[in-house]
Amino acid sequence: MTTALTAAADSGIPDSGLMNAVNDFARATPWLHGLMYGYATYGIALFAVLLVAGWWSARRAGDPAGVAAAIWAGVGTLAAVGINQPIVNAAHEARPYTTMPHLLVLADRSADFSFPSDHATMAGAVAAGLFVARRRLLGWIATVAAVAIAFARVYIAAHYPHDVAAGLLLGALVAVLGWLLLKRILTRLVWRLGRTPLWFVVTSAPRESWQTLANGAEQAAEPPHRQEH
Repeated sequence: MTTALTAAADSGIPDSGLMNAVNDFARATPWLHGLMYGYATYGIALFAVLLVAGWWSARRAGDPAGVAAAIWAGVGTLAAVGINQPIVNAAHEARPYTTMPHLLVLADRSADFSFPSDHATMAGAVAAGLFVARRRLLGWIATVAAVAIAFARVYIAAHYPHDVAAGLLLGALVAVLGWLLLKRILTRLVWRLGRTPLWFVVTSAPRESWQTLANGAEQAAEPPHRQEH
């Protein structure tokens, strides 16, 4: 074991070995530095595009629950990042380049704490949210992109592996559990929104067609009236 690895092991970091392995890979692939830095730093824009694509797809399909879930995917992502903030402050974990000074650092140094990763939390929420919205192809694309941005954050030494793993899990949990709790309310709101001047937000069908569907859905949801004898 080298001096650097020994120092990392002595620091008490549970995944220091994996952190060093990724960092060694970064040292061996200088031709990847620009790409990995760019994606790790600005890759969140891709997830915004995927969210818009998910909403657009559900809207064109005339799927009220899908539209509600696609909208929730965006709102849930913001909620996940918001929930993550107090956890980050409570965990108070220093960045890898602070506790492991031997690392090759490609990230812009920050005074923020490390655990869990905001980028990974956001990515996990988007990927799970798109699956919840039944946009499976986009969900798989987002999943691959989420794993890639998680790896990139470790590659540039902005986070430990456990930071990004926790972030992915937290984001996915918020997206899925939030939808299970709010599904009926949000779907009902989408139906109602389709009967307002903002109908184009939830469907690409003519407004009259949506109103007919909405009226039918409301009647189907109403409990049957008892007949008096």
